[in-house]
Amino acid sequence: MILFPAIDIRGGNCVRLTQGDYNKEKIYSDSPIEIAQKWKEKGASALHLVDLDGAKTGKAINQSVIKRIAKNTSIPIQVGGGIRSLERIETYLSSGIARVIIGTAAIEDKEFLQQAVSTFGDQIAISIDARHGYVATNGWKQTSKVLALDLLKELESTGIKTIIYTDILKDGMLKGPNFTELKVMNEASTINVIASGGISSKEDVETLQSMNLYGAIIGKALYDGTLCFDSLLDGEKNAG
Repeated sequence: MILFPAIDIRGGNCVRLTQGDYNKEKIYSDSPIEIAQKWKEKGASALHLVDLDGAKTGKAINQSVIKRIAKNTSIPIQVGGGIRSLERIETYLSSGIARVIIGTAAIEDKEFLQQAVSTFGDQIAISIDARHGYVATNGWKQTSKVLALDLLKELESTGIKTIIYTDILKDGMLKGPNFTELKVMNEASTINVIASGGISSKEDVETLQSMNLYGAIIGKALYDGTLCFDSLLDGEKNAG
């Protein structure tokens, strides 16, 4: 299982939100580039970056920062947040990003989604962010009437190979992931599932590994020091 330290960027800073609430922000660093280097030096094999401003506005507000991280970091990086055009996908991929994550557009623009998958193949992943089982969009500000499980099954027919599944109510709460929903999502299709939200202990990570998930994104627990990334690496290597 691949472990992805998360770097959420807002206003050029590395931050964490609680349950996706932009009014509950904590700034951890004014240099996301230094944070990326830190996780690389600690042994991370991949990184998960999110342009929070982009997710909220649909504009690539932190694109320059993200491109600098890609240029200065030699490990694979996946990026999400406001990616709603083929041009933006191309810009990220050509700057060294390994995988681009589509969220809101997977619900609101099916034609764009199909074009993205047809053009870029497995360099596209889909972020399924759920609140009470229903997909949330536009920086988690809106909740759709689409069930996460239904979206997953629809995505499988488009050729998507990877999704990131986040239970919003678990995100930033440090109370563990929604293992039940993750199990359902992982077993419902052949798509690779990356878990996100609530991972706060080595036991959480070991449980996710036992479920044969493709990956896990860890955020607030690493930044608050409740989880030591170094202690997880042996488990990652053994699982991989």
